[in-house]
Amino acid sequence: MREQVRRADARHNSARVARAAIAVLSEQGPAASLDDIARRAGIGIATVYRRFGDRDGVIRAALSAYVAETVEPRLRGARDGGDAGRALTEALAATVALLAARHGLLAAAKESGAFDVDVAERFMEPLRPLLTRAQRQGRVRADLVVRDLAAVVVMTLATVRPGGGAAADTHRCLALLLSGLRPSAEPLPATGRAS
Repeated sequence: MREQVRRADARHNSARVARAAIAVLSEQGPAASLDDIARRAGIGIATVYRRFGDRDGVIRAALSAYVAETVEPRLRGARDGGDAGRALTEALAATVALLAARHGLLAAAKESGAFDVDVAERFMEPLRPLLTRAQRQGRVRADLVVRDLAAVVVMTLATVRPGGGAAADTHRCLALLLSGLRPSAEPLPATGRAS
């Protein structure tokens, strides 16, 4: 029984740290310290190290929690639309907007290596059925894979700047990349891996 209580307490502390990290990193970006995160979570710094190992572990946990709580529900909900092509582009735009809204968290995740195409591909997986449906409807290229969708998100987010100063650039970049998803008779080169 005591072990169950200890495990529940550890899960609770992990969730508190992840939520605190989302808030602190969103406010301060990569300059945020683990002390600030621990203080915001209301726990000691030793607990943070014990649960996450290092700063990069905290950033990975914060990004993962934010994606799970905010982005993934939106992606799962996108599968319900009638026009799969439109639903797919709206889901990609929403993903970009949600991640760009937490620029500090995003910047810290990029700097620590916690956000790249591989990571984005994992959380874009709920879009696979929608992508398949959009392909069947002839709304997007037949040779697209989920990794391509992740690349669109990552490339678009590369244009995000602190304070939203380059919002027009971000929208333009997304529009350019989304136009590349349209059906084409010219096939894409093969991917470097299966998706």
